[in-house]
Amino acid sequence: MAPYDAFLLVSFGGPEGPDDVLPFLRNVTAGRGVPPERLEQVAEHYYHFGGVSPINQQCRDLLAAAEKDFAASGIGLRLYWGNRNWEPYLTDTVAAMAADGVTRALAFVTSAYSSYSGCRQYLGDIDRARQSAGPAAPRIDKIRQYFNHPGFIEPFAAGVADAASTLDPAVRDDYDLVFTAHSIPLTMAAASGPGGGAYTAQLAEAAGLVAGRLGYRRPWRLAYCSRSGPPSQPWLEPDINDCLADLAAAGSRAVVVSPIGFVSDHMEVRFDLDLEAAQTASRLGLGFARAATPGTDPRFVSMISDLVRERVTGADPAWLGSLGPGHDECKADCCGLGVPRPAGR
Repeated sequence: MAPYDAFLLVSFGGPEGPDDVLPFLRNVTAGRGVPPERLEQVAEHYYHFGGVSPINQQCRDLLAAAEKDFAASGIGLRLYWGNRNWEPYLTDTVAAMAADGVTRALAFVTSAYSSYSGCRQYLGDIDRARQSAGPAAPRIDKIRQYFNHPGFIEPFAAGVADAASTLDPAVRDDYDLVFTAHSIPLTMAAASGPGGGAYTAQLAEAAGLVAGRLGYRRPWRLAYCSRSGPPSQPWLEPDINDCLADLAAAGSRAVVVSPIGFVSDHMEVRFDLDLEAAQTASRLGLGFARAATPGTDPRFVSMISDLVRERVTGADPAWLGSLGPGHDECKADCCGLGVPRPAGR
């Protein structure tokens, strides 16, 4: 096996100013016939935050943190970053890697779970970028899913504990715990992972591991956000706002929402949870706290180094729960599309 000489951070990308918003959304929805008025509606989510998605800066911060951890751990890989839908584009990054003489790289994707849009589509993006770079393109191997790695679970558990501590003392020990993730079409969820159904199973595994780490004894719930398909197309439910309404009707006094489906505070977290879900909770009279995502938590950053060592040295994989570690190579029939891909944000 040839040695690895580079590390590639691969992410979704996002606009970094008002003028970027609509071009970015056109990139995301290219070839899908999404009407302009729908793009304008989604664009308002970005304009609410000055036209800037948090994801690019989060990638810069994560790459800088990983570089420091690599240096401290003796991992001598050059680091690169490329996006699916905005600058720096993955195609440009892979071309630069080829020009730099990189021969083999490990790719870390900012999605911890199995699904078409969270795994298979990124593999396709990498293949197209390599084809564009030509014969000098490096081989690029994607790092496995990490939804049940201790370095992913522990920051989420700490985030829930910290969020709960901000609730009113009267309800601090009486909160309902809700985990959230990006909704996808039911057919896509059914086609996820080897054998199908991995997306929801992995989410439930991660949520249960976080609740267990906290010693949370009450039933927790899994809800979804960012549904974007037509009403006739069934997507994963319940929506987070409907879930909050159900909890309020059942007598809940407060909720802590943990965005278990996201590695950092993407627009789906900032808009759908911090704004919309918080407003829903306020209207329902629910105490509300949103738990932090891993971001650049040292445990999460160290996890990246651990995953690199697994592939470079053959070290035993670290994982929790019953589903086992993610697989290093995805078969051709793994994580099918099922239906047209969902609009990302």
